[in-house]
Amino acid sequence: MKISTRGRYGIRLLIDLAEHTSESHVALASVAERQKISIRYLEQVAVILRRSGFIRSVKGASGGYALARRPQDILIGDALRELEGDMLVVDPPLPGSPDNKFQRCIRVTVFDRLNERISQVIDRKTLASVVGTVDPDESYMYFI
Repeated sequence: MKISTRGRYGIRLLIDLAEHTSESHVALASVAERQKISIRYLEQVAVILRRSGFIRSVKGASGGYALARRPQDILIGDALRELEGDMLVVDPPLPGSPDNKFQRCIRVTVFDRLNERISQVIDRKTLASVVGTVDPDESYMYFI
């Protein structure tokens, strides 16, 4: 499994908005500049996140975007699934497809466990925990 540019940029947009919750809204051009992301691509990602209820738009000449919910109420896993689809390492077998012991063993002992671990990580992280606004023990701190 590899997270696409859409997923990575979408999460970066959400984190940037979470870092700027003190502002009523943020222009996408500002986010694009800070994150070094193409504004055209960011606009496409913003449409997906707006339609799915993660962000809201503010119209007008000085408009922009803001989170539609509190950072602690937005799970990284929910946003990734909206942007990427399911987060499975391998698609489940199709109903009625042949499944021998070897395939079933690999699926159960490896792929299903990977899917479970990925879900455990992304469904435990909120935007707030990533930007460090809720639990300092959960957020990363770098020292130089």
